[in-house]
Amino acid sequence: MKIALIGLGMVARTHVAAIRGSDRGLTLAGVLGRRPERAAEFAAQHGARAFTSPREIADDPSVDFVVLATPPNQRADLVQTFVAARKPILMEKPIERDLVAATKIVDLCKSANVPLGIVFQHRARDASVALKLALQKGQLGDICTVDIRVPWWRDQSYYDATGRGTYERDGGGVMISQAIHTLDLAMWLLGPINSIQALMSQTPLHRLEAEDWAGALFEMENGAVGTLMATTAVYPGEAETITIQGTKAKAHLGSGVLNMTYLDGNTTQIGEAAATGGGADPMAFTHEWHQSVIEDFADAIASNRPPMTTGRSALRTHAVIDAMQSANRTGQKTAVSS
Repeated sequence: MKIALIGLGMVARTHVAAIRGSDRGLTLAGVLGRRPERAAEFAAQHGARAFTSPREIADDPSVDFVVLATPPNQRADLVQTFVAARKPILMEKPIERDLVAATKIVDLCKSANVPLGIVFQHRARDASVALKLALQKGQLGDICTVDIRVPWWRDQSYYDATGRGTYERDGGGVMISQAIHTLDLAMWLLGPINSIQALMSQTPLHRLEAEDWAGALFEMENGAVGTLMATTAVYPGEAETITIQGTKAKAHLGSGVLNMTYLDGNTTQIGEAAATGGGADPMAFTHEWHQSVIEDFADAIASNRPPMTTGRSALRTHAVIDAMQSANRTGQKTAVSS
């Protein structure tokens, strides 16, 4: 399948490496960026075509699907163009800047029957899949507590980029730009969060409009209670973790490794430690997880099945982040939209 990549920011090279690393017949058809000279340079570096407009991609019958890696405030018009051309869309997180805008995109694709997938690559890790299976088999028992931690670091130079960490471009700070991955993974594993209390703030370590620190207490549909802490202000950055305590065992997921500790004293470990981009270099992680997502999306198109992460399932993270922002403003426990 031939793929058009739109958006040439930090993650673009990861997508190129993922496509190049695949043995599933995937090809980078071309790229599109805001600056034609940059797009031409990038295309030449990777032996691809430099498209000049979204319409050119939409009208090209050889392009099987598009990967959208633009900032979230640039999504709506692009989606409309590709939906009209019936081009399947694989989109980097987040879908848009808030739940209302994200829902419009998901509904538009669904009503036109255009496949939409979201890049939540943490679902593709071996340790994540192993934990999902363990939960489905009931190996942890009833779930009691959940702890989500994203203690990352970003230099101020990261936020000095135009629009980064603003509500107008990104829709917020650490929650929607970084912690959204771990939040999605937690709900993919355990189900929805029903209600939440939150505090979101800027630390003296950064200058940005939105939050670089967020904390929350939450209740889940499965009856568990949980805590969340996410920040880009822990130097030099540590791996994100999810810890789940059940009536039979505890599971700790971090750095691509799953540790299971059973109440009878037995332990198991699955996976291999890997960098996740939690330090000053946001791209310090393997392209293999993106490769799994892209390959899955291509297979989903060919097989006429849902992709690994549908637009509808990705809306759950938007609903929680919106509820956190509301709870932070009001100081009240807030229900999460279903």
